Amino acid sequence: MAEVRGANTWREELTSLVEDTGILYTGEAATFSSLPPFNPEKSTAMAAAVSETDHETEPPETLKEQVTEFLKSWCEMVLELGRGCRDILQQTVVTEDSFVVQKLGGPVARVSSRLRFLNEFLPEDRDPVHAWPVIFFVFILALSALNLNVGHDGLAPAVKKVLVHPPSASRIQLPDGRHLAYREIGVPADKARFSLMAPHSFLSSRLAGIPGVKIPLLEEFGVRLVSYDLPGFGESDPHPSRNLNSSAFDMLHLADAVGVDDKFWVLGYSGGSIHAWAALRYVPHRIAGAAVVAPMINPYEPSMTKEEMRSIWGESLPRRKLMYYLARRLPKLLSFFYRRSFLSGKHGRIEKLMSVSLGRRDEILTEGATFEDFWHRDVEESVRQGNTKPFIEEAILQVSNWGFSLADLQVQRKCYRNGIFPWLKSLYSLAECELAGFLGPIHIWQGMDDQAVPQGMIDHISRVLPGATMHKLPNEGHFSFFFFCDECHRQIFSTLFGSPQGPLEQATNGGEIFSEGDMEEQSLATDSTNK
Repeated sequence: MAEVRGANTWREELTSLVEDTGILYTGEAATFSSLPPFNPEKSTAMAAAVSETDHETEPPETLKEQVTEFLKSWCEMVLELGRGCRDILQQTVVTEDSFVVQKLGGPVARVSSRLRFLNEFLPEDRDPVHAWPVIFFVFILALSALNLNVGHDGLAPAVKKVLVHPPSASRIQLPDGRHLAYREIGVPADKARFSLMAPHSFLSSRLAGIPGVKIPLLEEFGVRLVSYDLPGFGESDPHPSRNLNSSAFDMLHLADAVGVDDKFWVLGYSGGSIHAWAALRYVPHRIAGAAVVAPMINPYEPSMTKEEMRSIWGESLPRRKLMYYLARRLPKLLSFFYRRSFLSGKHGRIEKLMSVSLGRRDEILTEGATFEDFWHRDVEESVRQGNTKPFIEEAILQVSNWGFSLADLQVQRKCYRNGIFPWLKSLYSLAECELAGFLGPIHIWQGMDDQAVPQGMIDHISRVLPGATMHKLPNEGHFSFFFFCDECHRQIFSTLFGSPQGPLEQATNGGEIFSEGDMEEQSLATDSTNK
């Protein structure tokens, strides 16, 4: 056997596989041939040196590290607990035979079917069952973070509080019993060569009118400017069910009440432009012309092209798109956001309250003390009643069905053909045809650096209203052309009214007041009669 295995025994082969430890095994007893004799004092010193080396290479854990490890362990425990609770719920509560599913399964299914349209806003590769709980959880965390940040921003400048001012508006009573507050500046009614009605924009009031317009400029052109509070804003009574039709007739009743007997001009700025469009549609016989600055349209207008729609939604800020969506789908939720912004009792930056971004000139303008004082006073008057309803109504009006489209304002020939014979007759005669749309001039001013009005809105207006005159303003923003700009105001008046002619001259005859042109016509008529 030894010859088969070779000269080396198994003990020798095992010894050759390991390092030499200095221990010799002879089969009887182990001898330590190469180890030094044991010295207790030297061993204690070596152990102390090793301990000091370990302490130097591994520093003790700090309190932060201990807390971090504790939190990690706690989170892992909570995660395991959540998984266990989930498994228990899946096995007991959400089964088909459970009491909860039998009682709540039907109502939950109906609610889910109604909210199924929300899945359209999710990416195609996301499962709604997993995506919406995550979105809801993140939303709750964001609200919690906002609540924690309130009152802890010690480095922020002091926020001005919204003040309540004594009533100061003139008011008229409308046919339905409501009161409408208004403000007029410029020449008196009996000397006005032109009357200009100005509905205000969102988060504004009658105090806006034309911000910063000079009284001498109004007198130079003989303009009487009448601005008013929309229903529920400022000192105007709310309307129980207002729409753009009622808005147009409110303007008409106000014009009659303040003594505008002839046609008047309408001025719409930003969100107030939707009321100017409504006046052109519903009371065109009383409108001499329209001036629209930075106009807004319905972002859901069905007649828009894909390019226009893409431009509008692509250039709008995420918060503004959210406001559009809530106003159209879930308007009651707007109250929550309004209460936390301009109805919170504190003033804020205009771009945050209006969910818009500012161009360069707009930033310079809004940082000035003159604009800030005007803006604060205008907002204070706008939110005087402290009610969210008029603001929600105004937001809904912009994104809902107007009852008309801007294309209806374009001048076009409309023929009445109720049969074959009238149709044949209309081929040879224009007796039964008439011009439809708004026949007066429409002037539109739009800044090319306006970050609040997307370019798609301007493209749509230009396409459906080719008869309107578009004034494109290089480098101007949403506010810089219309607010506190004397040159800009003169440009608007010169475009609308021509050369300045001053107020009308008065001449009394039987209690009536005639303009200079009326007096000349009356003189010519008298001369022809005498002859």
